[in-house]
Amino acid sequence: MYKRVLLKISGEALAGSKGTGINEDVVGRIGDVIAECVEMGVEIAIVVGGGNFWRGRSGEKMDRTRADHMGMLATVINALALQDSFERRGIPTRVQTAIEMNKIAESYIRGRAVRHLEKGRVVIFGCGTGNPFFSTDTAAALRAVEIDAEIILLAKRIDAVYDSDPEKNPDAKKFTELTYLEVIDRGLGVMDSTATTLCMDNNMPIRVFGLDDPENIKRAINGEEIGTLIHK
Repeated sequence: MYKRVLLKISGEALAGSKGTGINEDVVGRIGDVIAECVEMGVEIAIVVGGGNFWRGRSGEKMDRTRADHMGMLATVINALALQDSFERRGIPTRVQTAIEMNKIAESYIRGRAVRHLEKGRVVIFGCGTGNPFFSTDTAAALRAVEIDAEIILLAKRIDAVYDSDPEKNPDAKKFTELTYLEVIDRGLGVMDSTATTLCMDNNMPIRVFGLDDPENIKRAINGEEIGTLIHK
């Protein structure tokens, strides 16, 4: 079992079958599983995406920097939704954002985040890295390295890494294990190349799995071989 993990949840996963917005049933089921994991003594940090509301690249005619800032705000909506779900289940939770918004969240400070984790609090990181042109996957890689997480748990809509989109190609090949270089060379699109390279440079393993069943979070934390493991 892992002691400290960084869980990356995509915005789309929070939308469930609706595709956009927040599905409260999905968020509630995630909360139930996180509560169990915290009781097991696992230190959990979360980076959440914002794709259920907005993606920077969605604004084709917009200034990219401004569009990315809108995406960062979308991640904060999701972070607050998760915080609400967790705290209703008695899990002490802190939201830290890479852009200052001290009326609703703490500013990201590495030392404070680590202390929260050591005290058994869940820490949710919003606003990605706080910089345009960097994805929330890159934020997950960066925060995982900063807080000395043992692994990144990448919770997606699809249950593993495939050689092509399994929703479009029924013959898509599923991978159970990959190296960082294979992911980059094959352009598999698990994470963007910046995030994958950051993980490779710091020897940070990644477990990719589906969030269709939130119990998969607990299975991944317990070291079960679900989805795809990416390592050196």
